Amino acid sequence: MFKAIVSAETLRDALDSVSVLVDECKIRLEDDGLEIRAVDPANVGMVDLELSASAFESYETDGGVIGVNLARLEEFAGMADSDQLIQLELDEETRKLHIQIEGLEGTLALIDPDSIRQEPDLPDLDLPAEVVIEGRDIARAVKAADMVSDHIALGVDADGELFYVDAEGDTDDVHLELTTDDLIALTPGDARSLFSLDYLKDMNKAIPSDAEVTMELGEEFPVKMHFDIAEGDGSVTYMLAPRIQSD
Repeated sequence: MFKAIVSAETLRDALDSVSVLVDECKIRLEDDGLEIRAVDPANVGMVDLELSASAFESYETDGGVIGVNLARLEEFAGMADSDQLIQLELDEETRKLHIQIEGLEGTLALIDPDSIRQEPDLPDLDLPAEVVIEGRDIARAVKAADMVSDHIALGVDADGELFYVDAEGDTDDVHLELTTDDLIALTPGDARSLFSLDYLKDMNKAIPSDAEVTMELGEEFPVKMHFDIAEGDGSVTYMLAPRIQSD
């Protein structure tokens, strides 16, 4: 059993954060809210989403797992204005999700969860550097790097107490530095890793410009980024594996 009412904006923000990496996913229906964890087909990018029951106008479930085609569900959610409410109800017999938006009704066929890729384990990484940065600054760094290259280096200079971004192309390069004055917070530690810019661009699409993003970094380690959605009633964690540089 699953019945819920949620604002279109909250549902879209949650779905967007996952759909930038995968086309379909398992949604775990827990007593205290929804959980989605997925990894992209190349095992490079991972997302862990939690949306607590308090993010919903109403939320009832007796647990279970459903599989959804994210694009189809997003199309339904896209039919509503941001402030409209979306009603979701699972039909146990037909294994379809009933969706209602102010007079508009539809049903979405669900996917067998067993046919969807296994959910990844969330690796426990103890990364030495932590940067708390505004979403708009990540967008600026990604945009600058995209002008010259298809990869981006993220690093922390522990001595200089600054976060930096490097992108080197065949002919041009970009370097961006943010000091403690520019950042919300910085826990210095030596860190530098190279990442595929395509993945970071996709993740950036789902990061609100006014979000406080906590970024954890190491030396040639994955980057871990987390931020809140749904006015703090939801959270998104991204992990992105580094591109190991060959000398």
